[in-house]
Amino acid sequence: MKDLALRVVKKLAKKKLTLATAESITGGGLASAITDVPGSSDVFLGGVVTYSDKSKTKYLSIAPALLKKESAVSEKVVVGMAEAIRKEFKSDFAIATTGVAGPGKAYGQKAGTVWIAIASKKETVTVALLLGGDRAAVRNATIESALATFERILSS
Repeated sequence: MKDLALRVVKKLAKKKLTLATAESITGGGLASAITDVPGSSDVFLGGVVTYSDKSKTKYLSIAPALLKKESAVSEKVVVGMAEAIRKEFKSDFAIATTGVAGPGKAYGQKAGTVWIAIASKKETVTVALLLGGDRAAVRNATIESALATFERILSS
């Protein structure tokens, strides 16, 4: 994961682009992976951990009605998270994560159900995953998947 984060930071720096994060399932792990890279302060503007539905509403303006209808573990919510944090930080890109780390179900979703969104001014790309393993494995795989997807976007 360190090499992946390093490549992402280098590509952002080379292109003079910035990034912000809005995390739920990853609990700040994505921001941590990025900020472990020396020089990341040139490209990483910041992020928020909105673990509860209440914090998603308060800090990212996710409508309570949307959370009730779709649940926090949904494509519409993760897109809203990514787009809100990108606008808040005025970054070129934003990555958002939401899901169920386990061990049991939450929001009517199986453990390992994950949504990732990567937003730019032009578009928002989403990824749906169903991961296996324990809590730590699901969270780490989510971070790795988010970074790998973002690296592919930066390379195109």
